[in-house]
Amino acid sequence: MTRDLNKTIYSLLLVLTFLTSCNGQVKTTSPTDTVNESQTIPIAYPKLIKTQGSNEYSSISCGLQDKSGNLWFGTSGEGIYRFDGKMFTQFAEKDGVSNNNVWSICEDKNGNIWIGTANGLCRYDGNKIMPVLITVNDGSSFQSNNSARLQNKISTNEPGNTSEENAVWSIIQDTSGILWFGTTEGIYRYNGKTFTHFTHNDGISNNTGVAINKVESILEDRTGKIWFGGRFTDGLFCFDGNSLTNIQPDKDNWVKPLIEDKSGNIWFGTRMHSVYRYDGTTFTSFAEKELHGWVVSMAEDNTGNIWLSTEKGAAKFNGTNITFLTVQDGLKNDNVFNLTSDRSGKIWIGTLGMGLYCYDGKTITSFSE
Repeated sequence: MTRDLNKTIYSLLLVLTFLTSCNGQVKTTSPTDTVNESQTIPIAYPKLIKTQGSNEYSSISCGLQDKSGNLWFGTSGEGIYRFDGKMFTQFAEKDGVSNNNVWSICEDKNGNIWIGTANGLCRYDGNKIMPVLITVNDGSSFQSNNSARLQNKISTNEPGNTSEENAVWSIIQDTSGILWFGTTEGIYRYNGKTFTHFTHNDGISNNTGVAINKVESILEDRTGKIWFGGRFTDGLFCFDGNSLTNIQPDKDNWVKPLIEDKSGNIWFGTRMHSVYRYDGTTFTSFAEKELHGWVVSMAEDNTGNIWLSTEKGAAKFNGTNITFLTVQDGLKNDNVFNLTSDRSGKIWIGTLGMGLYCYDGKTITSFSE
């Protein structure tokens, strides 16, 4: 009986430990400047299990927290996962996802989850996942092998990357309810009934002299301006509702809009200068030497720290100093591809090799297989 009692007590302790972990349901300690005091908790937590045969180059590519508190993580190779605080549910091609490489996620005002993949768009209504064909009123279709506009396929020499002519790289819904989709061949907008191809058949003129293609990231700021760019565009574009502007700060033509912080600054990841911060007037290059390389994801926690994905780990900028969470702190890999902040202020870190971690300001919790 003593042994059974000990087992019962041990099980209760594990449950208690889990309920006080990174499940988005409890109050957390604010992040401190000393990240090297963190520790990894290896047991008693659900794991993100790989089932689709992805390789060591697979990663967490995007993330969000929906209105119900569920966390969603898109991956390169394993489809998309939903985490309800207790368990992960995986959705892949067999479940209706257009492709197991998921590049973007957005929840609309009706609670639908839009999923952008390497092979088009799909939508989850809470019951099932259905493909969505982007067809505009000129009779052409984005997701079609016969589309005359699909001539410039994205191709890189990086491991795991392929040519993806039907890729939907980014999705947002603006404050007016319009959905914006960044694709290989430019931007599409959806008003709930019909799609239009931005600057092609929606009455907006592109007078910049620069084509808008391969849009990897879209951001709406608090003034209503729409920013878009990425690794494959010729600079950054800004649309104020009437006119379109092309910007190449310091002649950097790979510029990715990532977040607007609580103070109204807009942060951009770039190829040549790591990060730009825009205060509404001036673009300022930031921490180029410290970060060293392309920043593809950012997040802001509840205390105003800015988190940046780097090849050296997850970087935290507290307004003065930059510190890093790395393999030495418990990450699976220093190559960080995604940072997602939940409503409690915890930072979810996705790395190369499908590593997923939650940092609550003191402790790194591993949710990796």
